[in-house]
Amino acid sequence: MTGRFITFEGGEGTGKSSHARDLAETLRAKGRGVLLTREPGGSPGAEDIRALLVIGAVGRWSATAETLLNYAARESHLRETIRPALTRGDLVICDRFMDSTRVYQGFAGGCDMALIESLEQKIVGETRPDLTLILDVDPELGLARAKKRADGEDRFEKKGLAFHRKLREGFLAIAARDPKRCRIVDSSRPYEEVAQDIWRLVQPLAGAL
Repeated sequence: MTGRFITFEGGEGTGKSSHARDLAETLRAKGRGVLLTREPGGSPGAEDIRALLVIGAVGRWSATAETLLNYAARESHLRETIRPALTRGDLVICDRFMDSTRVYQGFAGGCDMALIESLEQKIVGETRPDLTLILDVDPELGLARAKKRADGEDRFEKKGLAFHRKLREGFLAIAARDPKRCRIVDSSRPYEEVAQDIWRLVQPLAGAL
């Protein structure tokens, strides 16, 4: 049995991590086998790399270095966590995946997109999401929400409003290019309204519940 793969994407403060967690809990309560994971991270080695990426000075890495670090983490995550779960028949829910690298490091960061596409082809290969939920919110609102977090993982939040506006443009461009996989969810609305929309989009993939 082959599982299904759902990713949550979006800029800072869109609520994607909370919605991913709540969706996983809802599906488990209904008896569905679910793996909830995240990027960067999701395996022991990838979690070590996460700390290098999300903590510290804004300028500690170039966009190219960030891309290489993300893909080192992603290779471990896919090999050790995601692919085994899909083989078991689980529904994998991942907070960020390949689209975040395209947007953060490529579209907004300026990394050579040909490098990103080459790494994606080699490392992600056929393990692509069945559904990508792009949670969309005005960057000013998203950054205001993100500032309320106290986890210290604020390196990208400190990159400035212009950077975050480019992130939003990048995610919307990905959705426009790949409408069969990607769905945009307006996350400026009340939390429960957003959760209801997510559930409606996920149900067809979740199987009989």
